[in-house]
Amino acid sequence: MSLTRRTLLTATAGTAGTARLRDNPAAPPKPTRTGFDHLAATHYAPLAGQATGIVTNPTGVTRDIRHVVDVMHADPHVDLTAVFGPEHGFRGTAQAGGSEGRYDDPATGLPVYDTYTKSGRALADIFTASAVDTVLFDIQDVGARFYTYIWTLYDCMEAAALAGKRFVVLDRPNPVTGRAAYGPVLDPAFATFVGRQPIAQAHGMTAAELARLFNAEFLGGKVRLTTLPMTGWQRTDFFDATGLPWVPPSPNMPTPDTALVYSGTCLFEGTNLSEGRGTTRPFELLGAEGIDGRWAAALNELALPGVRFREAYFAPTFSKFESRTVGGVQLHVHARDLFDPVRTGIALLVTAKRVWSGFAWRADHWIDKLTGSALVRTMVDAGAGTDEIVAAWQPGLAAFRTVRAKYLLYR
Repeated sequence: MSLTRRTLLTATAGTAGTARLRDNPAAPPKPTRTGFDHLAATHYAPLAGQATGIVTNPTGVTRDIRHVVDVMHADPHVDLTAVFGPEHGFRGTAQAGGSEGRYDDPATGLPVYDTYTKSGRALADIFTASAVDTVLFDIQDVGARFYTYIWTLYDCMEAAALAGKRFVVLDRPNPVTGRAAYGPVLDPAFATFVGRQPIAQAHGMTAAELARLFNAEFLGGKVRLTTLPMTGWQRTDFFDATGLPWVPPSPNMPTPDTALVYSGTCLFEGTNLSEGRGTTRPFELLGAEGIDGRWAAALNELALPGVRFREAYFAPTFSKFESRTVGGVQLHVHARDLFDPVRTGIALLVTAKRVWSGFAWRADHWIDKLTGSALVRTMVDAGAGTDEIVAAWQPGLAAFRTVRAKYLLYR
């Protein structure tokens, strides 16, 4: 009997178990046009007669990899007068927890103001000093509550309202899709710059959608907000379906694969294990001295959807265990549609504590800031299993999903 191509593909998918054809990165990408693409196509008509500043970083690029600041600065149709840099800086020269400070950009001569760690009236005063009328926001997010760019968005929105400035969000894709929200919702008592307001750990929204939610739910509708949506992006699209160039949003977010696991594995920042910083696969490699193959074996026994675990050894070049060989695991996501990064992150924590006697939380309980409450830490310490921990946050997550639905822009 001869096999047709469809039959062969079906048979192959069946032997792979959870493999999905739509996960094939070789599929031709659809042309996604960003909010900036649409703004530029109008010759910046929405900004006519307005001194304009932009909050951006190296991810603010066009499809042909020109930075939007360079493009706007060269175009007489727009009056770009200032740039505002987030964590890591406008040109991306700073590592985690750093920024570039105040300087004049050598390429354009534009003044660059530092927004990192600034909020409220202090940030409003920066917008006032810049003399802009409108503040644009154009930064690629990665879909996790503790990634600081969405709180730069929030803080800048609040400051723009205080300073009487208009605020415009130029939308970009959520690189890990916008299908659903996952994980615990922040308890406001644990609010920090890695979580200002009660949203889910993996929010499943774009920057423009978050801006709409922030304004209505947390900022009292006081922001003069305009959102410029994308076209050609659907909620089920991963980043490789967009045809857009990937620029690392931060030094330890090198690929879309990193973003895929980040909302779960970043939890290891709150432990004494390496989260893979200082390797070529940050957040995909996890480990510590004294861990062996029992961790990978325990994880694979769980048969978590969409992911397998490989025993791995690595020597970080900086951060935890610098220049020392550690043992641990590497995540291999083989079915993105089925993969739940937050549940996987909890399973990783639970099994790490069970198989490695050296497991410990950071002394400052940073894990509580990342997860949004003490729930995960205390349940792991009490010996709870993955499913029990995940079940505990479901009521809050269900409530957030209901609120979230009101602000979605795409199908």
